[in-house]
Amino acid sequence: MSEIIGRFHPLVVHFPIAVLLIACLLLWLSKKEKYQSLCLAVNITLLIGMISAVVSCISGYLLSGSGEYDAELVGNHQWLGISVAVVAVIIYAVNKNKRLAKMQLWLSFLLCFLIIITGHLGGTLTHGEGYLSLSLDTTAAKFTKKIIPDIQEAKAYADVIEPILHEKCYTCHSSAKQKGQLRLDAENWIIKGGKNGEVIIPGKPAESELYKRLLLDPLEKKHMPPKGKPQLSEQEVNLLHWWIANNNSFDKKVKELEQTGKIKTSLLSLQSSQLAKPTLPAVPINEIEKAPVNAVEALQQAGVIVFPVAANSNYLQANFVSIKKVDDKAIALLAPIKKQLVWLKLSAADLSIASFKVISNCTNLTRLNIANSNINDTGLATLTTLQELQYLNLAGTRVTAKGIATLSSLPHLINIYLAQTRIDKKDWGLLQKKFPNATLDSGGYQVASLAIDTVLVKAPPR
Repeated sequence: MSEIIGRFHPLVVHFPIAVLLIACLLLWLSKKEKYQSLCLAVNITLLIGMISAVVSCISGYLLSGSGEYDAELVGNHQWLGISVAVVAVIIYAVNKNKRLAKMQLWLSFLLCFLIIITGHLGGTLTHGEGYLSLSLDTTAAKFTKKIIPDIQEAKAYADVIEPILHEKCYTCHSSAKQKGQLRLDAENWIIKGGKNGEVIIPGKPAESELYKRLLLDPLEKKHMPPKGKPQLSEQEVNLLHWWIANNNSFDKKVKELEQTGKIKTSLLSLQSSQLAKPTLPAVPINEIEKAPVNAVEALQQAGVIVFPVAANSNYLQANFVSIKKVDDKAIALLAPIKKQLVWLKLSAADLSIASFKVISNCTNLTRLNIANSNINDTGLATLTTLQELQYLNLAGTRVTAKGIATLSSLPHLINIYLAQTRIDKKDWGLLQKKFPNATLDSGGYQVASLAIDTVLVKAPPR
């Protein structure tokens, strides 16, 4: 019965907070002559606030006996809560004594202060340390999964299992809160278990309480995580089963533990998802002034297709596809719009070094397609100024691995198309090291046949 009453504490505790704060406000206003009529309201709100504060203290004390929260934090919250109730009783007792009016005023300030501190500690118990400033502090350290370049070299617990527990279990089983007297935020606590004993039996996941709770129907009371909390995915449940089956090692690497084909797939998908590259904006986020109208018209009259990359944007894309022969004179028309130009297509163009220098001045370019052009390593070296470049198509050109390597200083270059170039097979490994975060497309795709594909069957020749 005491545990049931204790569970009502989060429900009843907010009422005295609101009533006592209103009582303090009315008390301060009643000290002014034009608001003296509020004295009766002060007396009633103090009475209700005092009684509800005492009830909250009782329910809070009963809840603290469950052992689900940090003992030191609970102790501080408990004594401050009792202090709130005691001060509320004193203020109510001296309310009708005009000689103690000054004392009552100071006590009301003390009461407000105690309510704020007690409420903050209550919030810390419920939501964890630093909950109040977490959303405001953009520099605060947040838990993020480690990038795992090779999952087999990763630590089985620190890199695979701990992130799962942190994301799905720590809200109820960590230093701030211990439901069932269970903590899962450190090796010694996991081994110790909760109030009913061990939750993990090494090598026996089917007999481990931690694993069995995950398999219960979500509507079951003992299912973990409880209803309304983020649930573990099937892959995460499988990984926990695998870890426990391998004697829940805290120091071994993934490669040292036995792995079935299913687990290898789960581990590999974890690696690939963590190596996903962040998406960069294809258009600069900074605003830019509109390109000169006469410059855009000159390009259009020369046969160049020029238009904005998006509605209400001053950034432009230019395509020379409709020009039969692209020469230096046509490329020179890009100079007045070099700030606004972000996408440029010059397929099959015959360009000189002078033209490449004009292109190199278009420093906002994010996409450049010069496939099947006459560019070589010398022309490629002029493009090192394009620090915003993300996409570069060099398919069908005379560039070599040495020339491509000169572009490794471009920080955002993530897609490079190099089919039918002069890059030797032995140089691909070198380029992968030079561009570890980029996709190097060598072409030569082979599409596998499917059973549902239509096949043309011809009669054998006679």
